[in-house]
Amino acid sequence: RGMPFAAKTAARNAIRTVVDQGMQRAEVMIKGPGLGRDAALRAIRRKKVTVSTSTRTVQWKCVESRADGKRLYYGRFILSPLMKGQADTIGIAIRRAFLGEIEGTCITRAKSDKIPHEYSTIVGIQESVHEILMNLKEIVLRSNLYGTHDASICVKGPGYVTAQDIILPPSVKIIDNTQHIASLTEPIDFCIELQIERNRGYRIKTPNNFQDLSYPIDTVFIPVRNSNHSIHSYGNGNEKQEILFLEIWTNVSLTPKEALQEASRSLVDLFIPFLHVKEKNLHLENNQGRVTLPLLTFFTFHDRLTKLRKNKKEIALKSIFIDQLEFTPRIYNCLKRSN
Repeated sequence: RGMPFAAKTAARNAIRTVVDQGMQRAEVMIKGPGLGRDAALRAIRRKKVTVSTSTRTVQWKCVESRADGKRLYYGRFILSPLMKGQADTIGIAIRRAFLGEIEGTCITRAKSDKIPHEYSTIVGIQESVHEILMNLKEIVLRSNLYGTHDASICVKGPGYVTAQDIILPPSVKIIDNTQHIASLTEPIDFCIELQIERNRGYRIKTPNNFQDLSYPIDTVFIPVRNSNHSIHSYGNGNEKQEILFLEIWTNVSLTPKEALQEASRSLVDLFIPFLHVKEKNLHLENNQGRVTLPLLTFFTFHDRLTKLRKNKKEIALKSIFIDQLEFTPRIYNCLKRSN
């Protein structure tokens, strides 16, 4: 892209190999646009050999997108062309990112002075307290808020309590206002204080004494309800390439396209530290105090060993991980199992 001289040199070397092997025709693959591509093409055209060039640029496309319900959105995407093995690598990484890296907003706690315990029933309300909490768990919210915020419900019976009766902060939106919460059969006041939170993954409520009359709710922050990936291979022999098909179902708080972009952005952010070559200190906490270990992005065990020997320093064996020792897989797995 930005190195025309290097691209021109690489093209010349490729053509020289073709000529040395006595070939009369060759296909050269040039990845990506830019000044480097133009320089490589000029170098190829000067040689007296028939060369066809192709540009291999990985691209993605949404081939299908539809709403399957008020709280279900489907999207289908393709990514191609990929080299053999890349489609599976990307598909697995993206699916794991869907489960653990994308944030969502949910109701995490409910509080009312009239609720003695979670499994009680209240006169004038058809549902039990537990059923009401389960209905609150299913409410789908969309927001860009961070941290914990308050919401509330205050309705006079008789009648139905639905998601549209929730009083929320201005920047929080309810995806489906018709979601059922409770049925009031008598003229009673139904008032509940709610806590909403934006987070990732899921959270299982922990038992406590509920002295403050608040009740935690099992929460699933994951906006992706399901995802699949499949791979289609094409080509012959060493020229095989792959197409990755991704199917994504969301709860409509994010569209499948938004979920795919957020998951991809999270994966990129995870790998960025490996691009920095400077040595940093990694501070780890354990039960015995604070430990400082050297964290190197690019190094081998032998390079570090040589450096330590030159400086005539003792090797702190306890600070060297077996991952750094370049053992064979069999030895590595044996040591790992033995802790």
